[in-house]
Amino acid sequence: MSTTNTVGRPTTPNALPDNDYKHPTLTGARGLLQDEALIFEGDGWNKTGVDLPKPATDGSDLGDLVRKDPIGLPGLSEPEAMRHYVRLSQKNHAIDLAIYPLGSCTMKHNPRLNEKMARLPGFSDIHPLQPQSTVQGALELMDNLAHWLTTLTGMPAVALSPKAGAHGELCGLMAIRAAHEAKGEHEQRRKVLVPTSAHGTNPATAAFVGYSVVEVAQTDDGRVDVADLAAKLGPDVAAIMVTNPNTCGLFERDILEISRLTHEAGAYFYCDGANFNAIVGRVRPGDLGVDAMHINLHKTFSTPHGGGGPGAGPVVLSEALAPFAPAPWVVNTGDGYKLVEREEDEAKDAFGRLCAFQGQMGMYVRALSYMMSHGSDGLRQVAEDAVLNANYIKARLEDLMSPAFPEGPCMHEALFDDEWLKGTDITTLDFAKAMIDEGFHPMTMYFPLVVHGAMLIEPTETESKAELDRFIHAMRLLAEAAKAGEVERFKGAPFHAPLRRLDETRAARSPRLRWSAPQGSNIAAE
Repeated sequence: MSTTNTVGRPTTPNALPDNDYKHPTLTGARGLLQDEALIFEGDGWNKTGVDLPKPATDGSDLGDLVRKDPIGLPGLSEPEAMRHYVRLSQKNHAIDLAIYPLGSCTMKHNPRLNEKMARLPGFSDIHPLQPQSTVQGALELMDNLAHWLTTLTGMPAVALSPKAGAHGELCGLMAIRAAHEAKGEHEQRRKVLVPTSAHGTNPATAAFVGYSVVEVAQTDDGRVDVADLAAKLGPDVAAIMVTNPNTCGLFERDILEISRLTHEAGAYFYCDGANFNAIVGRVRPGDLGVDAMHINLHKTFSTPHGGGGPGAGPVVLSEALAPFAPAPWVVNTGDGYKLVEREEDEAKDAFGRLCAFQGQMGMYVRALSYMMSHGSDGLRQVAEDAVLNANYIKARLEDLMSPAFPEGPCMHEALFDDEWLKGTDITTLDFAKAMIDEGFHPMTMYFPLVVHGAMLIEPTETESKAELDRFIHAMRLLAEAAKAGEVERFKGAPFHAPLRRLDETRAARSPRLRWSAPQGSNIAAE
């Protein structure tokens, strides 16, 4: 026996009703998801999970460095510690659980082969201050990675040391600044042109390097307004920064004209390569006239993304900018590999260094593992599948939701606006919160800013059709519910997440920036 609800979706008698949040469990747990206090709110302050021998000395030789107060850490047994972290993992979405549809982020699967390679002795346990003769394998790997990156981009040089996309932008603009200084033009070229749809780091980086930022308009079909760009180019412009494919998920069809106009004005063309996974193996940025482009290894080549850990954002450079690349870089001498890093001799034209050593070796290993396991044909398929998956989502949802740019195909991400929600009293935020109840992480909301109520979805190339269909099914059901007037489903969402919706206004105006010890505890808050 089955019934149908208000929008015709089948239900079963055993299914929990949509309003089961009105009948919370008595413990705060939900099914197999355990509820527990914060680790600092437990009662384990006077115990430890291991037995330690009493110290042989009393610490008197430490003078006034002896600790006088409790250490401020709870004591946990091994099962308690293990359960704590497993329960935390169950409260978070993860790429190992389901699709992560954040647009402009490329939250793809990280192959476990990459992790195995990064943990090999000789990669995981080396130190940057070792003699170069003892790390020849690591240097050879860096040289191979540089070869892949320059070959895929059609650029003659690459700086491996930048630690992330924004750090790569800094590298590219500093190389551009050095090139202008070498020509004696830096003082007159003080502007950087940035389209309205650019990533926020683009204008921020330009300002950080000391340039003033001039915004370039966008056309109605989501691309750079070439006429506006041409009007703003001149002898006072140092560079333009264009993302291609852009943040609207579209290829800049006038990219060759943009490059021509830029170089004609004596400026350099910086390309934000965050979306390189949409064109890798299909288009070489060097053929488009790009002078500098960062490559997010976590986006295109599957190194881990986010979490505040070590990253890598190598920058490929044109022949005009290659002499100013930051030290160090790897050179194959014929008798072995060495790092060029002394500014006073081999690296005399380098603008300096971006970090203390050579960059993040673990990311290099992971990226090269991905490249070699795919091969050139596999990397081409990466781009093809990324674009195919995004267009599949766009095609399956455009009858219920409103594409921001309906004409023609998109690239690696499908962008919708909130036009289809007009008259429902439901916002993009409400819709995104309801996605959590259905087991999916929300897409990117309200970005890019040039699209009202933007919903930016990037499925990535690693998602199967079955997973895409599962995601699309949930999106269609939610869209039908919104149009059917089920406002409360969205306004109160999420109902089934470990925590309910945040009061964002209160959080912004009255943030709690310090943890407070539980009442009655003898542990002082830091």
